[in-house]
Amino acid sequence: MNPNAKELSYNNYNDADGALELITEFDRPAAAVIKHTNPAGCATASSLSDAYADALSTDAMSAFGGIVALNRRCDAATAEQIIESFKEVVIAPTYSDQAIDILTQKENLRILAIGPLDQLHTSSSSATAAHEKHLRGGRLVQQRDDWVPSISDLDIVTDTSPTESQLETMCFAWRVLKHVKSNGIVLATDTQTVGIGMGQVSRVDAVRLATMKADEHAEEKGPVGSVMASDAFFPFPDGVETALDAGVAAVVQPGGSVNDDDVISACDAQDVPMAFTGHRCFRHD
Repeated sequence: MNPNAKELSYNNYNDADGALELITEFDRPAAAVIKHTNPAGCATASSLSDAYADALSTDAMSAFGGIVALNRRCDAATAEQIIESFKEVVIAPTYSDQAIDILTQKENLRILAIGPLDQLHTSSSSATAAHEKHLRGGRLVQQRDDWVPSISDLDIVTDTSPTESQLETMCFAWRVLKHVKSNGIVLATDTQTVGIGMGQVSRVDAVRLATMKADEHAEEKGPVGSVMASDAFFPFPDGVETALDAGVAAVVQPGGSVNDDDVISACDAQDVPMAFTGHRCFRHD
């Protein structure tokens, strides 16, 4: 939709697909910025422009040169925000005429209109029902990770119970976490991310990365008071202890470690609520 823009690269296509997968998780107006198939920020809000502002404020530095995905028609207010910094691609169901005029001011910004999002996962074909990865001499096929917890799915394992707001944030954070490379950690407040740690070989390092980004990169935010979601269980208490030292106020994780009791005790020692989902994300590609 921008005749002056250059062609999409392999990485552009890959990142755009990852961004699209993430924003289809949400019913409310949602925006995400993706970089190298990992979310730099994601949020939902009452308006699309507010959702984009919240998503970008998670880590505007890392979002530079990223892919923007929206789950609503892109309006002028959102388009104005998008062109304030360099982005490679914008992907949305449709665009207003004003939004197109604004976005095309950026010469090399690729603008993709994909139509109704509710049609993306309604097909029973293998392309939507399964996830495939090609290997030398074969391929791996597995079901898509479509599971997300509702509040009633969360098993509260600590003496302290989460607030209603924390429970809702746990469910939001889990939807984002599914799209973060493992080892993955998401810190969130309300329905916006404040710090994301991804692709680490140590879960403790993923926690450190998320809290560092929340502390140093998130605009007017930080780890204090946030909810932490982990894509797999904590094998030892050190990951949770690192988060609590940074001010994390609630935790959601799959559970299932032989050391679960020690991890629970670390939260109980600081009156921090923790919930188990009984499911893990553990995204590796």
